[in-house]
Amino acid sequence: MKVNSIIFIVGFLIAFTVGYFVFDTESAESTVEDPNTVQEESSAGDKSANNTEDSEESATETTNANTEETDTAEGGESVPAEAEALQANNCLSCHAVESLGIAGGTTGPDLSQAYNEVEGKHGKDLDSFLQEPTSAVMSTVIGDNPLSDEERASIIEALKFAAEN
Repeated sequence: MKVNSIIFIVGFLIAFTVGYFVFDTESAESTVEDPNTVQEESSAGDKSANNTEDSEESATETTNANTEETDTAEGGESVPAEAEALQANNCLSCHAVESLGIAGGTTGPDLSQAYNEVEGKHGKDLDSFLQEPTSAVMSTVIGDNPLSDEERASIIEALKFAAEN
């Protein structure tokens, strides 16, 4: 019995040590910082502070130009003007709209036909569903941040446009 306990303890220590070196060396190497890199990053921060005004002006101009025609999704994806309401209300974080060419998120279902299908699936028209969702996930999402009448109307228009394409 004593020999079995010793074999178990020695085996555990060997396995733990091997696991430590095999699995931890990659993360340890990635956390070690080169002092030259840290100094370069701080220098880059100083340079960017000097150019803040110029970049703010160009960012404002770019934003104004994009707002007229398209908006940009989180992944750098271009969002058609018709879908700006979906982007503004973070619908595209979880949902895609393939009929408009928007990949969006993959957590929720594609919203291309939501305008036509919500009533059949949830027993409510789209406006009522957006006020009080019947699905557990959507009731949590919208319950925490209810949509205004204008937001609901713009989302409904965007989904109607998506369903027609």
